[in-house]
Amino acid sequence: MYEFEQNYYYLCNPNKIRFMKFRGLYLILLVITGLYFTSCNSTGGKEEKISTDLVKNPNTAGGDKNAGALPAFKFEEIDHDFGKVIQGESVSYEFKFSNTGKSDLIIVDVSTSCGCTVPSFPRTPIRPGETGAIKVSFNSAGKFGFQAKNILVVANTQPNTTLLRIKAQVTGPNSEK
Repeated sequence: MYEFEQNYYYLCNPNKIRFMKFRGLYLILLVITGLYFTSCNSTGGKEEKISTDLVKNPNTAGGDKNAGALPAFKFEEIDHDFGKVIQGESVSYEFKFSNTGKSDLIIVDVSTSCGCTVPSFPRTPIRPGETGAIKVSFNSAGKFGFQAKNILVVANTQPNTTLLRIKAQVTGPNSEK
């Protein structure tokens, strides 16, 4: 009688039969997945070296103390006020700079504090004495009142970050400028 009850249980629960049938397959897939995720970052015993020829930082343990050989930013202006801006209007400004250092200036990244502010910057090295510009566009759609946004410039300078700022007074579309 016991065998009948057991067979009846499996006939009434087809999912249990399916699980038992594919239990070995599930186990194999689990092992393969585990091996894949643990071996992805393997270098096979070889260490990858990153070239430090372009970035010279005197604040590293093995770095030279010759900070005068580093590139340096000289911005004409680090803060810009757009004044009154009508809501929905897009405005732009170029932060002009020159490389006053003694080696090539490389801008690694420019990030903003809000998605409404979009930067564009030179992707090529700026030689000593040359000039460049970081263009920042501010879209006032969905904004109202006083707006202040930060732009963080990361480069191979000392210090490696420079903070630029824009601000605007966003007014309604029916307000006078």
